[in-house]
Amino acid sequence: MSPTKTGAEVPPTRMPFPEGDPEDAQIDEACRDLRLPAFRERFMELAATARREQSSYKQFLLDLLQVEVADRDVRRQQRLVRAAKFPRPKRLEDFDYERNPNVLPETVGDLKSTSWVREGRPLVLIGDSGTGKTHLLIGVGTAIAEAGMSVRYTTTSALVNELAEADAARRLSSVIARYSKVDLLCLDEFGYLNLDKKGARLLFQIFTEREERKATAVATNSPFAEWDKIFADPRLCAAIADRITFRCTLIQTGTESYRFHTTEQQQRNQT
Repeated sequence: MSPTKTGAEVPPTRMPFPEGDPEDAQIDEACRDLRLPAFRERFMELAATARREQSSYKQFLLDLLQVEVADRDVRRQQRLVRAAKFPRPKRLEDFDYERNPNVLPETVGDLKSTSWVREGRPLVLIGDSGTGKTHLLIGVGTAIAEAGMSVRYTTTSALVNELAEADAARRLSSVIARYSKVDLLCLDEFGYLNLDKKGARLLFQIFTEREERKATAVATNSPFAEWDKIFADPRLCAAIADRITFRCTLIQTGTESYRFHTTEQQQRNQT
């Protein structure tokens, strides 16, 4: 009767202890002291099941331990997803491939694996607004976080502003060090705003620190040929492009906004 891991499901309500049973109260107190919340929540339920099925002591103990391990896995996943600071929840399972045939499910499916992140390979998503770049970026980041790796989402402008403020406060090295430790950096809206030379240099330091060690995923509406318009310094532009594209996985989401088509369809359905 080994319990199975239930992902992010809400654990069942804890069964009440029989009144006047001092052993149950002591078990409850010990679970609190040892910080075993799932063990405490499920003890009465699993004890009743063990009596009914006449399980061995070892099996009963194993079931309790597996419940605690599964609960800790779920809590860790949730903690890593929260730490990524995604602006809204998006999952790869919800991406509409029929509305955007440019995106191949096989390619996206491969990104659920942590191997490319562990190898420090980049991911580049290129396409016009409304074609699903941010959905894919957040969805990939969520999958990697749930696989147990650290992820951080930010926009390019927010990152450059953070670096500039840190530089002014003489904290730049600590901020760069913090970003260099994240397993996957999800950088959205790359190329939406032009960067001056200082901003480009600051961003370049992030890419340099992460190059071939940590993975970086970039979502941009600018094709590679137009990246020289983003940066004031052509040499920095070439250096950043080289670091982003080396051994990268490239997904082109196209130019046709399925977000716009979805709105049109909803309006037609209401008329």
